[in-house]
Amino acid sequence: MSLDNIKLPPLVLQQLYTHSLIETKNTPQIDANIGAKVFLTLGNNQKKVLILVEIEETLYLPDNQLNFLLGILAACKLTMEDVAILNIKRNPSVNYQLFTAELQSEKVFLFGVQPDQIELPVKFPTYQIQNYNNQIYLAAPPLSDFQDNKAEKTRLWICLQQIFNI
Repeated sequence: MSLDNIKLPPLVLQQLYTHSLIETKNTPQIDANIGAKVFLTLGNNQKKVLILVEIEETLYLPDNQLNFLLGILAACKLTMEDVAILNIKRNPSVNYQLFTAELQSEKVFLFGVQPDQIELPVKFPTYQIQNYNNQIYLAAPPLSDFQDNKAEKTRLWICLQQIFNI
């Protein structure tokens, strides 16, 4: 008898193959919690840097403001892979406790967003680097205010140099 012609009784075959090779259910079962995000963010947040903005007309940022921000990130040796941009107009339930829990942000930049808008219990002026809850916060004017204002750009750059040790 050769190995190519082995005949097994039906009882042995049934015990060997207890599960069907073909899925008979038509509805796939997907866990609703897998990949569910509480916030809509742009970027991959690999270095735990959160950028909060308040823009009514777009989902994240208008093109000119995004390009300016990309320039700032490049100067800080960061990319969109390293940060998360969150528009608080598109995420109405945002507060510092929720984004800390979900995004584990270590550095949070508030462009045109006041600390009380995210229920942060600490008040601080613009361009003052503030440590709170093992995070670094920096409040600045909206990105649209930086377009032709060299003084504002300089003030922001000085703070970024301190935060990122540039």
